[in-house]
Amino acid sequence: MKSIDVFCVFPEAVEAMVCVGVVGRAIERGMVSLRTFDLREYAPKGRIDDMPFGGGAGMVVRVDVVARAFEEVYGVPARAVKKERRVILTEPGGRTLTQGNVGELAEDLSGDRGLTIVCGRYGGIDERVSTALATEAVSLGDFVLSGGEIVAAALSDAVIRLLGGVLGNEESLIGESFSREGALGPPQYTRPAVWDGEEVPAVLLSGNHAEIHAWRES
Repeated sequence: MKSIDVFCVFPEAVEAMVCVGVVGRAIERGMVSLRTFDLREYAPKGRIDDMPFGGGAGMVVRVDVVARAFEEVYGVPARAVKKERRVILTEPGGRTLTQGNVGELAEDLSGDRGLTIVCGRYGGIDERVSTALATEAVSLGDFVLSGGEIVAAALSDAVIRLLGGVLGNEESLIGESFSREGALGPPQYTRPAVWDGEEVPAVLLSGNHAEIHAWRES
């Protein structure tokens, strides 16, 4: 089965954001599996972080905690997980997600290569998670979040909605924002045709499909 696994500190945050709407229904129907794992369950005395070597502010998520979580969940050495799955670390220095990246991950997931997402938190995550356990790192942009759960939820939602059969009308994917590189979808209008003096563009009410198509592509 297509599967996304998220290793983090607050699984309930990821589930609350992803398990709703069309994506939530896809999960409920078994079209894709979303599992979340609390890293604290794999840590000595529940502590997943420690002080950074060399000093400095903040605490660092331990590589051995992530490795133990992988080994207990997948039943293979931690380093071997990335041979079978895309292992994605959320961190500020990762590549900024684009629709093209998301489409690539959706293709992998459709081909039954699962996705594993490790969420950074606190002052950072031991660099050996990135170099030894992960296949790549991703970011939502050049700003700092309190934790990677938001990134994991955004990535999971974006990938799942691209899987075949998830959207009720797959034509919704055609012409939507970023379906072509750098392109945004056209403005959208619905009833009432006039609101507080603001009118819908006349071309959309014309019934001329060629002109409507040209307007939307302009």
